[in-house]
Amino acid sequence: MARVTRAGISTIWALAAWVLVSAPGAAVVDSSRFDTVVIDAGHGGGDSGALGLRGTQEKTLVLQIAQGMAERLREGGLQVVLTRRDDVFVPLERRFAIANDAGGDLFVSIHANASTDASAHGPEVYFYAAEATDESAKRVAKRENRALRGESPSEDATADPVLAILGDLKRTAFSEESVRFARIAEIELSRLRDVPSRGVKQAPFVVLNGLMPAVLVEVGFLSHPSDEQWMRSRSGQRQVVSALVKAVLAYGRAFEKKWQAQ
Repeated sequence: MARVTRAGISTIWALAAWVLVSAPGAAVVDSSRFDTVVIDAGHGGGDSGALGLRGTQEKTLVLQIAQGMAERLREGGLQVVLTRRDDVFVPLERRFAIANDAGGDLFVSIHANASTDASAHGPEVYFYAAEATDESAKRVAKRENRALRGESPSEDATADPVLAILGDLKRTAFSEESVRFARIAEIELSRLRDVPSRGVKQAPFVVLNGLMPAVLVEVGFLSHPSDEQWMRSRSGQRQVVSALVKAVLAYGRAFEKKWQAQ
């Protein structure tokens, strides 16, 4: 993964800001403040996602976690935008539009995993990359992408070469920031239970591709009895919410500190 220097990130944001303020009626955005988080509850509506051994539906579980996070983060003074607020299916294009319109500083997509390997359990956190960490990561991305009606990310997002270059630059910078948040989130989640974390991984999740620093959190495995029991319990969900809120706030502090040092 290419490394982006602080000066490089500043240049990227300067270019992006120039594009934004050049547009008619564009609002002035303070890029040095961390103030808006987009929370994406996976699946919804006719797409139930994974189904637990005890009948737990992924779509319901992750919406409850997303709503809990939103409430806590708002109490902490942040603006929060949810890509879905109830049991409806939101297609990929609409999720992108909601996140883009929000002008978010961080995008967190919440999911629950499943596997044919009955022993698979524990949390894992993903960031976007064209190549998956391993075959397991590739399968997870393929399953989630199919649910959003997209098999693979588009490489030709725009016909405008200038905007295409800006998009590539931003994706590179956002990738580094995504990894930073993913590591913080993984540490917080790994502290919750006596269950080894499955770590930080990369995979081509279309929902994470390009808009802002973004991660996808697989809280645990609905196909594992103890994971499912913990995730469906109120105490388990409260723990997940607390861990992810701590991670977001810690990342936000680091985000603003970095800008202040420039």
